[in-house]
Amino acid sequence: MRTFAPKKDDVEKSWWLVNAEGKILGRLATEVAGLLRGKGKPGFAPHVDTGDFVVVVNAEKVAVTGQKLSQKMYYTHSLYPGGIKEESLQQLLARKPEEVVRRAVRGMIPKTKLGRAVIKKLKIYRGPQHPHVAQNPKRYEF
Repeated sequence: MRTFAPKKDDVEKSWWLVNAEGKILGRLATEVAGLLRGKGKPGFAPHVDTGDFVVVVNAEKVAVTGQKLSQKMYYTHSLYPGGIKEESLQQLLARKPEEVVRRAVRGMIPKTKLGRAVIKKLKIYRGPQHPHVAQNPKRYEF
């Protein structure tokens, strides 16, 4: 008996709708990363993109525990000397909540070509409205 190895053309991709309202950021990110990679599918292979598309709505209403709002910092650097900028989670949530969820999920997928392809299947929106109604996404509860 031969081991089944999925090919790119064999993979069936579906769409999932995840409501982030009241969900803990890290737990939301692990579930979304698993859906994007396809870890719950019987035909999962680590070298093939077997995952689904994920639409996350209500990103601005994501929850965090402890003192993370004031203590967790995000850093960016312009690659010029002294070009480092820091921003707290609270500031980034107020300015760009989609980026908070994207960074949390991005940290949980591979940092390879495959990971860059996987993160493109993640669609994040600030409020409850999204333009992917035509894809008929199924609600994902956890």
